[in-house]
Amino acid sequence: MAMIRLRTLLLAVAGTALLTAAGYRVVTYTNLNPGQEVGAVVDEFNGVKVYYNGGVNNSEGRNLSRDGYNLGIKYQCVEFVKRYYFERFNHRMPDAFGNAKDFFDAATPQGALNAKRGLVQYRNGEAEKPQVDDLVIFPPTLFNPYGHVAIVANVTEREVEIVQQNPGPFSSSRARLALEAVDGRWTVAGSALGWLRPVAALSSAAISP
Repeated sequence: MAMIRLRTLLLAVAGTALLTAAGYRVVTYTNLNPGQEVGAVVDEFNGVKVYYNGGVNNSEGRNLSRDGYNLGIKYQCVEFVKRYYFERFNHRMPDAFGNAKDFFDAATPQGALNAKRGLVQYRNGEAEKPQVDDLVIFPPTLFNPYGHVAIVANVTEREVEIVQQNPGPFSSSRARLALEAVDGRWTVAGSALGWLRPVAALSSAAISP
């Protein structure tokens, strides 16, 4: 009897896991918003378009520049930020691949060059305030193992506005995050890991050796 109960329990657990996995796939790969079409332009920042992607794990193929530089998977968050930096700054990342979480290098010191991205890296909660055009990196979550990236669109003393691609079928391309300064250290809410900045946007004195 005990073995039958155990087998029944295991079957129930397995069934629940299968249903959960199937539900996750449907929700994250399917466009659940009938009011939007995948590939439609939903926003624009500094002349760079933001496209609608439907389910956050949806893929519309790889986007390449004319000369073959990898801009990312359409229309993921990574594709937008790489395309933004390519079109606005003619910036090519030395490492042209990787998920959003890979854009932040924990081994890179504050204010030093992130070699894989070719951008200067700052940590959240340190002495560098975010600036417009910075690339902001967010860590993985329980339902998003890839992390998230966005571009800073506006900064005030208390708030950072970001523009993002692929936030989900019902989420906005714009989001506002609280910004707090304590003892000269700037913290962006929302668990941001930090932000990256083009070298050309800095004076040579601002880059740590």
